[in-house]
Amino acid sequence: MITWHCQSFSELSTHTLYDLLKLRCDVFVVEQNCPFPELDGLDPLADTRHLYALQDNKVIAYARLLAKGDCYSSHCSIGRVVVAEKHRKAQIGHVLISKAIQQAFSLWPNTDIKIGAQSRLENFYKSHGFLTCSAPYMEDDIEHYLMTLTYPTDT
Repeated sequence: MITWHCQSFSELSTHTLYDLLKLRCDVFVVEQNCPFPELDGLDPLADTRHLYALQDNKVIAYARLLAKGDCYSSHCSIGRVVVAEKHRKAQIGHVLISKAIQQAFSLWPNTDIKIGAQSRLENFYKSHGFLTCSAPYMEDDIEHYLMTLTYPTDT
């Protein structure tokens, strides 16, 4: 059974924090062979939220939610989106991004979301309503696009 959690930095246990950071490093630094400053100072910010899934007490998916102004001046953001390798075929990434969008809009109503998406995942994010809003750019030797999702309004 998979359980979902969304917590601030101070609410994370040291073991959970370790597991989240290990998953991020295993995928972004080791698997993608991309040495970069993984600990960027955004994790402990007061409004940052850590969304993660546990199965058998192991972190299998994670996304970091950042408030407006912490990454982009007029948007909140979802980043560090990651699924443990052995769980990728189970479509958990779609559940993760859906929950991340729902949480971000719940935490920061009337605020659009902006992400820096790896270009190989552009269609994945488009399938969740994101629109590409930039030319491709390089970040940590990986091609990315800026993408946005507009806060839904009742009509």
